[in-house]
Amino acid sequence: MNTFPDADVRLVHVDGLDIKVSVRGTGQPLLLIMGLGGNMGMWEPLERELVPRGFQTITFDAPGTGESTGWFLPRRMSAIARVVEHVLGALALGQVDVLGVSLGGAIAQQLTRQAPQLVRKLVLAATMPGVGGVPASPSVLLRMSTPRRYRDPEYFRQVAGTLYGGRSRSAEGSPVHHTAARFAAPPSWAGYAHQLYSIQGWSSLPWLHRLRQRTLVMNGDDDPIVPLANGRILAWRIPRAHLHVVHGGGHLFLLEEPEASAATIAQFLQA
Repeated sequence: MNTFPDADVRLVHVDGLDIKVSVRGTGQPLLLIMGLGGNMGMWEPLERELVPRGFQTITFDAPGTGESTGWFLPRRMSAIARVVEHVLGALALGQVDVLGVSLGGAIAQQLTRQAPQLVRKLVLAATMPGVGGVPASPSVLLRMSTPRRYRDPEYFRQVAGTLYGGRSRSAEGSPVHHTAARFAAPPSWAGYAHQLYSIQGWSSLPWLHRLRQRTLVMNGDDDPIVPLANGRILAWRIPRAHLHVVHGGGHLFLLEEPEASAATIAQFLQA
């Protein structure tokens, strides 16, 4: 039996953009929102674990990343969340579960604030509340300032350990060192810069206490980009949130440990 069906991939035209979207499987719809510079193909290891557990996964390339077009001028976080809202509308999806990782977690928080009727449960992985959270070190932020790690495999291998932590510290121990997905559709320089602009000055701290969705916060305790303190802040500020600490996990724990991550996510979403 084929437990990992082919994806229905299409372009959806919303807000003046062509957004590449993938829908895979049947069952409980789960929207996956990728982080800074990433493309929807990078979700495949986690999708391979989620789809057989009864989820329909919806992924997309954010504006200016992967194979989606971008705006001429950068937009704020609310505009990106509105694009996601309109993508769900174009797919005729009603209420969905939402999982956002890293920058995608910030978009997921903003989407939940702007369109709470669309979000049943929320999973926030390796993400933060923006201003008011605990930032990465200056050396990590410097490496995050360009999309070079999506364009240069050798550079990625050189910096992955100190940038992402966790299993990425060992080339032999981390499957992300061997994936071609991150290099298959790198973000444009403008698209990457626009994503960086969207989160500058953004903060969810003033309104997180108003979110009513049950929320699972997942954070590794070896994440140089999003220190664990950010997960604790999110779980403290969101009324119905629970923090799951991935011991030894780095920033890419969803991709490095997809089976364990999917089991935790499924247990939460299917409860």
